[in-house]
Amino acid sequence: MPFIEGQSGNPAGRPRGARNKATLAAQALLDEEAETITRKVIELAKAGDITAIKLVMERIIPPRKEIPISFELPSVNRATDLAAALGCILQAASLGHITLSEAQQLASIVENYRKTIEFTDIAERIEALETRATRPPQQRGIVHEPLPAQA
Repeated sequence: MPFIEGQSGNPAGRPRGARNKATLAAQALLDEEAETITRKVIELAKAGDITAIKLVMERIIPPRKEIPISFELPSVNRATDLAAALGCILQAASLGHITLSEAQQLASIVENYRKTIEFTDIAERIEALETRATRPPQQRGIVHEPLPAQA
């Protein structure tokens, strides 16, 4: 039977999250011996086995993915304030207070904020125009004057 695009070759296949039998058997063995293995690894670590020390330390204190940074940024309330914020980020990176990847991430946050300010500004302008367009011409400041008579 030919393969039909968009249709699984085994629609009644393995359910999501199901593990194969070998994985389940290995997990059962490990569960039975977990305490013994853990004690042995700790003993090896105490005896100076570098691999065991590394394994124990990685489990106790996992490697840190990100470290919080702290430095002053000016208050950003309007689009015109964004240049000063980017300037502070650039200065902090150039002085080595933050890494270039941290500067890039911060600049991305500032850019997203700029987009939010821009979107909000456009939405407010559209709302004002729509409100103005629904008022009668006299309230909009439009005065209809009669056209000059043509001879």
